Amino acid sequence: MGQADRVILGIETSCDETGVALVRLTPNRSGLPTGEILGQALHSQIAMHSDYGGVVPELASRDHILRLPHLARAALREARSSWSDIDAIAYTEGPGLAGALLVGASTAHGLAAAINRPTLGVHHLEGHLLSPLLDRDAAALVFPFLALLVSGGHTQIMEVRGVGDYALLGETIDDAAGEAFDKSAQLLGLGYPGGPAISQWARQGNPKRFDLPRPLMKRETLDFSFAGLKTAVLTQVQKLQGANGLDDQTKADMAASLQAAIVDVLIAKCQRAIDQTGIARLVIAGGVSANQELRSKLYRLEKTDGIEILFPAPSLCTDNGVMIAWAGGLRLFSGARPVNAGAFGVKPRWPLS
Repeated sequence: MGQADRVILGIETSCDETGVALVRLTPNRSGLPTGEILGQALHSQIAMHSDYGGVVPELASRDHILRLPHLARAALREARSSWSDIDAIAYTEGPGLAGALLVGASTAHGLAAAINRPTLGVHHLEGHLLSPLLDRDAAALVFPFLALLVSGGHTQIMEVRGVGDYALLGETIDDAAGEAFDKSAQLLGLGYPGGPAISQWARQGNPKRFDLPRPLMKRETLDFSFAGLKTAVLTQVQKLQGANGLDDQTKADMAASLQAAIVDVLIAKCQRAIDQTGIARLVIAGGVSANQELRSKLYRLEKTDGIEILFPAPSLCTDNGVMIAWAGGLRLFSGARPVNAGAFGVKPRWPLS
C-alpha cells in the first residue's frame, strides 16, 4: 500500500470488552512507524457478568451486537473523521469466544463492503504484544525483544524477532495468571474481575502470612503453572473460614500472599528467559501488566540489571480497539496484504507462534 500515512479502524470483540478505535500510522525512517490515536470508544461488560463470577459467552455476544454501532460512531466523532478517511479495517480474528469474535468479524466485513475498504484479521495476542510500541519513545525499540503476555486467558513468553515473527519460549500448562487472580478473588469473596480486586486488598495485607507455592519457579523450563496455587488458596480458605466467613484482615493477607506468589513466578521466568536468550529487552503486555506490584518489581529489575522494560499505557492493558488498529497498521507497513470484504472466518483457538 506504499509508505504513506494510513488511518486504520480497529474492532475488538474477543471477550467482554467492545472496543473501536481509529489510529493513524506515519512512516518513520528510523524504524517502526509512529502511531497516533485519533479516536476511541470502549465498553466493558464487567457489571453484566459480575453476578456470574465470570464471562457468559452468549451474553457477551449479544452485548457486542448492541454496542458496536454506537461505539463506532463515537470513535469517528472523537477523531473528527468520516468513513472516507479510513484506509483499512482491522478486527480481532482470534483467539477468543467464537460468538463474540463472529460479531466483530461480521461488523468489520460489513463496514468494509459498505465503504469499499480492505480488511485485516488480527491476532488478539499480537495486539497486546505490540501495544507498548505505540508509545512514540518506543519507535526505536530494537528487534529482537522478549515479551511476557499475561492476562486472564494467557500467560506466555515470546521472542519477538519482528512484526509477525514470533517464537514461543514458554506458556502456562494449565491456568493463566489472570485466571488464578479471578478464581482466588471469587473464593475470597472479593468480587469480579479478580485482578484489580486482589491488588486493592493486597495493599492492606501481609504478603508473608501465607506460604503459598510458586509452581515451576525454580525449574529451568520457561513454562508456567498456576492451578496448584489456586488450589492452595482454596485449601487455606476452607481451613480458616468460620461460620461468618473470613475476616477482612485475613482476606487482605491472602490477597497479598497470592499476589506475591504470582509476581515472584513471573519475575523469575522473565529473568530466566533473559539469561537463556541473552536478550535484555522485555515488553510486558496483557491485562495483568497493569498490576502495580509487578510493575514495581520489574522497574527495580530494570535499574539493577540494566534491562530495557516497556509497558503499555495503563489504558491499553485491557482489551481495546486501539491495539487492534495499531497491530493491523503495523502489519500493513510490514507488507501484509489486506483482503477485500466477503467470506470470513474466526479462530477461537489460534497459537500466536
